[in-house]
Amino acid sequence: MSKAVLSIGTTHPWNIAGVGLDACVVREHGMRPLTVIAAVSAQDAAGVHAVHAIPTEVLVAELDAIPDVAAVRVGAVGDEWNARAVTWWLERRAVPVVIDPVMNATLGGRLADTATIAALLPAASRAGAVLTPNAEEASILTGTTIASVGDMHTAAEDLRSRGIRNVLIKGHLTATDDVVDVLAYAQGVKEFHGRRLPQSMRGTGCTIAAALACALAADYEIVEAVERARRYVRAKIAAQTTFENLNVAF
Repeated sequence: MSKAVLSIGTTHPWNIAGVGLDACVVREHGMRPLTVIAAVSAQDAAGVHAVHAIPTEVLVAELDAIPDVAAVRVGAVGDEWNARAVTWWLERRAVPVVIDPVMNATLGGRLADTATIAALLPAASRAGAVLTPNAEEASILTGTTIASVGDMHTAAEDLRSRGIRNVLIKGHLTATDDVVDVLAYAQGVKEFHGRRLPQSMRGTGCTIAAALACALAADYEIVEAVERARRYVRAKIAAQTTFENLNVAF
């Protein structure tokens, strides 16, 4: 039987982000996708039009229905109470978890406030957890400006000093078009470099988080897991093979 990877998060009608995209990524890794819906969104090419958080008691019932899994990916969970319920559930399971502190949609629209993200952070302090903010989200979480790779190091180390086990800050673009991700983990800080690709793709944050969860489910240690997840998402961008690409005419 293939390993199962759980995605806890928000729907997207086009499945180019959120739990629908996660399910596609997990299947492409040869694993079984499981989903728990924490919120429902109305989104399209113009951005987010509405978000409705699932009642917490329903979310808890969904979580109670989940069997053993090999890893968990957490995205936008709707509100602070749902975040607390997810954290409580995760603290009772010894599996790797990737927490993506999604605050805003790429094309505009709020998906979470700082109180909601703060309620998720305790789960990032458990063994096997990885927090995956982009540079903007890391800036909000640390209250600092991130304008350089050095700033990414500082922010990642700041978050680790708060007890978060592993921090992957994604996507700083240097003046030379070198895209840098920074990982702070027990052995120190490591940079991952790649040339900016000419293509673009929606849902890259969800894609790399879900791919990272799959790599951790396959028992790769953190550096190799990040490298595998980055290769996967870069191949997707290069091929422009989103599962529901915005360029597709409906």
